[in-house]
Amino acid sequence: MPASPRNEVIMATVPFFRELKASSRAELASICTIRSLPKKNTLFLEGEAGHAFYLLVRGRIQLYKTTPDGRETVIRVIKPGEVFAEVILYERDSYPVTAVALQDSEVMALPRAGIRRLLAEESFRQDFIVMLLHKQRFLTEQIQRLAALDVEARFFLFLRDQYGEREDMQIPLSKKDVAAAIGTTPESLSRLILRLKKQKRLSWTGHTLRLAPGTWKNG
Repeated sequence: MPASPRNEVIMATVPFFRELKASSRAELASICTIRSLPKKNTLFLEGEAGHAFYLLVRGRIQLYKTTPDGRETVIRVIKPGEVFAEVILYERDSYPVTAVALQDSEVMALPRAGIRRLLAEESFRQDFIVMLLHKQRFLTEQIQRLAALDVEARFFLFLRDQYGEREDMQIPLSKKDVAAAIGTTPESLSRLILRLKKQKRLSWTGHTLRLAPGTWKNG
């Protein structure tokens, strides 16, 4: 099946796929499909059989787990260009989290069955394994880097990664969800926000967060 030109263009711009040779990327693009996901719609549920992993083309996707007592804990917020749920390729058969659209979104689905067929080809298999190893190395380094940062540093890193170095931004997450995303408690985040407000470094009303002028330059 010939690859969609759009699929190939999208893949060529995503760091996750840059390790692939052009021929392998074209093969992979030929089995992918793109689908729209309206705001608040669920892409997959925790525990559901995993048939594909995904690349976020546009929008925002929130990943969360449900605790035994029914509470939802945000694991991560996916932004465009990021790949997620690739765990179903090599670690487990079901999704470990639920994925829901925070905004109108578009995702590229990479089907597990199709990828496994491609992995039967030695050249593609070697190329693909190298790509996965690089991704795992990146994640390990990122975890180590985050572990060395205090809550304030993790908070500003989260804002930069999710929304860029802007002074005005719309945050669709609750403060509880932001706390979970940066690996702290809601109480610790509340104390941080209160301190930053007293220092006149930010204001946060509803979903609108405003940083003091020059925040990123001074940081």
